[in-house]
Amino acid sequence: MAPASPPTINSSCRRRKSGTAKHKEGSAGAEPPLPRDTWANLKFCFFLSCLLIGLKTVLPTMASGDDSPIFEDDESPPYSLEKMTDLVAVWDVALSDGVHKIEFEHGTTSGKRVVYVDGKEEIRKEWMFKLVGKETFCVGAAKTKATINIDAISGFAYEYTLEINGKSLKKYMENRSKTTNTWVLHLDGEDFRVVLEKDTMDVWCNGKKMETAGEFVDDGTETHFSVGNHDCYIKAVSSGKRKEGIIHTLIVDNREIPELLE
Repeated sequence: MAPASPPTINSSCRRRKSGTAKHKEGSAGAEPPLPRDTWANLKFCFFLSCLLIGLKTVLPTMASGDDSPIFEDDESPPYSLEKMTDLVAVWDVALSDGVHKIEFEHGTTSGKRVVYVDGKEEIRKEWMFKLVGKETFCVGAAKTKATINIDAISGFAYEYTLEINGKSLKKYMENRSKTTNTWVLHLDGEDFRVVLEKDTMDVWCNGKKMETAGEFVDDGTETHFSVGNHDCYIKAVSSGKRKEGIIHTLIVDNREIPELLE
């Protein structure tokens, strides 16, 4: 019996195995691919860097209070669209020296607060972290105290209320109608607004306190003053009724002027 021949080794098999081993050795030395979470973090960091660079360009301009455009070739007006859209409340307040317009801007993202009185900026605060609160300022020649209250209603909704001398605007106007009389007249092509403060008997005309002279007459008192070349006086007589009290009437050139109910 012939001796068994030794098993033959398949050369292709040997090459395949050696090639596989070589591939494993090469892959062991290479860096593995980055996970998806790592790519997402890198993208977020890149976006954040771009945002910070943009803020670094914009913030110095905002902090300086300069309303000029950021870009030199920008033909836009001096006020920005953001300034227009941040206007949240407007009030008309009738005082003795005239009707004053109060405007309030509130940036619900940045917390910015700006108060204008008759178009003039009285308060400006940028980047307020607290979105609710109050702002106090003065209005008119008599420096009347005014306060704007900012209250949160729900979510990102806010309510803005105006107080004059510690009272709500509605309550203040109701009380004012009891303590003042107002007349509007047209003289020499010009409109005049005359206000009498009953508690002090001060007379205001178009925002100016008038020089007056009072005298007693048979049925009451008269407070005399002049508007241009026109003689005026306010006559005060008793109504004879406790609820109505004293009745005040404006006479200009011997003509009675009807009262304006504000």
